[in-house]
Amino acid sequence: MAVIVDDAFQYLDKREAALIIKGMLELIEHPPEHYEKIVAIAATSEGLSREEIGRHLLAYLTPMWNMPKEGFRQLYEELPGSKPPFDDVWRLTGGNPRVLAELYGSGWRTEDVVKRLIDSKYLTTDTIRKWRNWLTEAIEDPDRLWGRDAPEDLLRWLVEKNLVIYNMHHREPQFWIDEPPPERDPELGIGRHVAWQTPLHREAVRRALEEVG
Repeated sequence: MAVIVDDAFQYLDKREAALIIKGMLELIEHPPEHYEKIVAIAATSEGLSREEIGRHLLAYLTPMWNMPKEGFRQLYEELPGSKPPFDDVWRLTGGNPRVLAELYGSGWRTEDVVKRLIDSKYLTTDTIRKWRNWLTEAIEDPDRLWGRDAPEDLLRWLVEKNLVIYNMHHREPQFWIDEPPPERDPELGIGRHVAWQTPLHREAVRRALEEVG
């Protein structure tokens, strides 16, 4: 029997997320019926739930990054109609299939996707102005947020809005599902310890900073 929970944690608070994981463990240890094998998998793109779940020994965390370049190329080639060159799309998405779908659905109008990100992530003038210096540095190098006394409120906000991945894992393949991200890729906004979710997430913050002036 396989029990799969896919991206439900974004609708729950951290405590409820931990209870789901504990319930899945209870099902494995004390199943209501006899099963030869039981597998329980919970997938989430919501960053704060990792912090809560990870502090319990009952969960085994394995991250998954965006698609590797060649696999992403195959997906890109399946899209019908005219489209920008692959390398341009790769630089915008970093291999993220959801952002690829956003671009395709918008007729490849990057500006539209950036504006939707600014709105959906609540990149308000007050928030951007409050953290302007830190965000300006993080756009150039996301690792500026690591080990430099970066404000905890800022870090939690960035993770809560799924703008960055904080505390990246070791890059050895055994610690990742599929292919791990590169050790560092400034063009895609990937640092050793911190990475922007995608280049377009970084661009949304850059654009919000420009609008604040």
